[in-house]
Parts: sequence; structure tokens; C-alpha cells
Amino acid sequence: MNDSREVGRSRPAPLAAVDVAGLGIAELGPEEVLAALGERVGTDLIGYERVVRLLYIALLGRGHVLLEGAPGIAKTMFVRTFATALRLSFKRIQFTPDMLPSDIIGTVVLNPASQEFEFRPGPVFAQVLLADEINRAPPKVQSALLEAMQEHQVTSDGVAYPLPQPFIVIATQNPVEQEGTYPLPEAELDRLLFRLLLDYPSEGQERAIVRRHERPSAPPPSTPVADAARLAAHQRAVDAVFLSDDLVGYITALVRATREEPRVVLGASPRCGVQLARAAKAQALLSGRTSVYPEDVQEVAFEVLNHRLTLRPSLVTEAYGRGVGPAALLHEILTELLERVPVPR
Repeated sequence: MNDSREVGRSRPAPLAAVDVAGLGIAELGPEEVLAALGERVGTDLIGYERVVRLLYIALLGRGHVLLEGAPGIAKTMFVRTFATALRLSFKRIQFTPDMLPSDIIGTVVLNPASQEFEFRPGPVFAQVLLADEINRAPPKVQSALLEAMQEHQVTSDGVAYPLPQPFIVIATQNPVEQEGTYPLPEAELDRLLFRLLLDYPSEGQERAIVRRHERPSAPPPSTPVADAARLAAHQRAVDAVFLSDDLVGYITALVRATREEPRVVLGASPRCGVQLARAAKAQALLSGRTSVYPEDVQEVAFEVLNHRLTLRPSLVTEAYGRGVGPAALLHEILTELLERVPVPR
């Protein structure tokens, strides 16, 4: 048996130099960028430390994220701050029931000056796309994002247009208010790397939030902590992280265990295993390692798996009777699976 713990104990090798002259961006490695990013977000927001790490893992792993939480907990402000700190272009789409797919990807129009048809890109042409309240748009509109999320391109009038890189979709939805909403299709959920369940801040954090925003003022100018070229180098560093055969077997066993769980109607797909491996590699890199350990897989497993499992309705009803919500029930089931599946040594 290969022992992944004996491989890559050293810190990641230095990344190739990136020309960032004139941008005021320091030559930072992945861990340093994450630390600086957390500090930058922390100047505006409170209680987002773990979310910052997971969102950065998703960006380096070329994945997309669903933020699920009640209104008023600064999801939009957080995503905007995240994009600004990394010097990435940012667009926000407010999803509504009357939207059309062309409102997202763009459309072909006649240019009066040239009398030629040309493509006018939509808001999807951004490096960080905030899909706000995505479940308020009908499935046809939601599906307009599928090609962008999977292929990093959109097609209009038979022509494919590549999206700027890096590219990440960060969708939000309100888990409580369901009137006038459309559940996300399984195909779209499966293309999301993480679902992050955001809770209200603690009492101490909420006091700090009120005090910080007691007298609103313009934020001071800040230097970005990275740019697209440096992030691309970090993505290549994630690709180079070593994943042993034992860890591949462990990830596959976890995914397959969700399909054999009697409390689950629909388990995780093979795509989930691919994304879990990618997230674990990014987690390992940000922990200063060049190979994946089992704890890297365990660290991101809940966020990768929780939106891919369909629980038996009778089980959910019974859990509500015990005062347990679906998220807590999923956490309970996935914790049991992680304890049950043998860990490579």
C-alpha cells in the first residue's frame, strides 16, 4: 500500500515568477495570498474566515460555489470584496422570474454603424460572477449557466465565446423563503463544487458588526493581494499536487458509500469524486503540502457532498419532528460515512 503521508512532507516548491510590475501586488505564494485575503476581507466583514478559505479553494480548484443563507448576512458584499482583493473583474446578476437566457450570456444584435451583426456579451463575461438568488429564475434561465460552469465558454448563434480566466460562479439562495422559487436542477447542483451553509453571526460578532457600521464611510483604498496571472500560477500548483492511489481509492469509496446509504435516495455522482479530489489538492496546497493527506479530503468532504445527496422524504419528516433540520441531518449522515469508510494509513 502506498503511504501518501511519506510523500511531499516539504512545503510547496516556489512558483515561477509572475510579472506584476506596476500593480502593487506582492509576489505571494498560495498560503500567503490566503492569509492576506483573509486579512483584507476581515477589515470589512466579520465571521467569514472559513468561508474565505473554502472560496479560495474553489477558485484554485476551478470550481463553483453556492452560498446558502438568510438575507442580510452580507453575502453580496463578501463576494465583491473577495473579487476586488484578488483584482478580478466582478459582475452581479439579480435573478428574477422574468429573466431570459440572453440576459445572462448576451445576444447577437445589428450594429447600425457597420450594418453587421455582432455579439454583445452579457454579465457572465466576468472572472467572478455573483448569481444572486439564483433559485428565483426558471430552470431554462438557470440552465444558461451550465455550459459556462462546465466548459468556461458560452455559445450564441452557433459561435462559442471563451470566458475570462480564472472564472468562478458564486450563486446565492435563501433557504427559508421558497415562494416563487424554482429548485436548482440536479445537473446544475452537480456542477457546484461547494454548497456553503452560512449561519447568523454570534452575539459578539453581531455587536462588532453594528459598531463597525455605526458611522458608514467610504472604504480606504487597498492594494490587491493577487491578480489573474498569479492565480493562474497557483491553479497550476494545485494541478501538480500529488494524489496517491490510496487516496484515490479513499475518495472513490466515500463517493460510492453515499449511494449505498439506505437513508439516501440519490447519492453522489462520479463527477463528485473528481471535484472532491480537486478540492482536497487545493486544501493540501494551502496547508503547505505538495501531496494530499486523508485529512485534506475530510476537511472539504461535507461542503462537496452535502448538496449532492437526496434524502428519503420520510427521514426528513421524522427529523423535523425531532427538531432537526435537513442540514443537520446531512451533517449527521456524512459524519457517520466518514467514520465508516476506512482511512488509508
